[in-house]
Amino acid sequence: MKLRPNNMTMKLSDKTLTLLKNFSSINQSILFKEGKTLRTISVMKNILAEAQIDEDLPKDFGIYDLNQFLNGLNLHQNSELDFNNEGYVLIKEGKFRSKYFFADPNVIVTPPDKDIVLPSEDVCFNLDTRELDKLIKAAAIYQLPDLSVVGEAGVVKLVVRDKKNDTSNDFSVIVGETDEVFSLNFKVENIKIIPGSYDVVISRKFLSRFKNTSFDVTYHIALEPDSTFG
Repeated sequence: MKLRPNNMTMKLSDKTLTLLKNFSSINQSILFKEGKTLRTISVMKNILAEAQIDEDLPKDFGIYDLNQFLNGLNLHQNSELDFNNEGYVLIKEGKFRSKYFFADPNVIVTPPDKDIVLPSEDVCFNLDTRELDKLIKAAAIYQLPDLSVVGEAGVVKLVVRDKKNDTSNDFSVIVGETDEVFSLNFKVENIKIIPGSYDVVISRKFLSRFKNTSFDVTYHIALEPDSTFG
């Protein structure tokens, strides 16, 4: 029998709430695990996110609608979470109480237990906050569905574009140098990462890693199958 931790009450920091809001855009459900690690994966299993948090979660529990749960927390100011009950968390603030029931873990798409390791590290660059922000804004303004990491003419550039349209508007930023030729493609809608600067590593085997340089959060995002290298 697993002993229950002594401290079954906690508060969530603004940093953790920011991460959870972001994770809710990847998958509406989440299985929290005891400890200091948050992990989620998209239903299509093409985006995986993992973060380390300051809080120590006292138990495993599932939340089916993470957005609803977070919005419920906003009903309170400086709320405390009480995990002493088996099937639900009690959200407390002064005279106010909310009882929020856990979900069956079997209905939640969860990440694999093993860590993700890139099969190769073929393209590496830093993407700063301003560059990322401009790329996402340009994709929205010009309604562009694709983000490509392109190696040509000695440089590595990120381009938002519509790959299927030869006369598509585009927007690009140069992020490095290369002597390789490649086009590594993502869907803009899959770049569900919190604003910030990132160390980016891409494998020609259709997988990438975006590691935030300020938050302890890492995303693994699958490339589109029409990507080419060499």
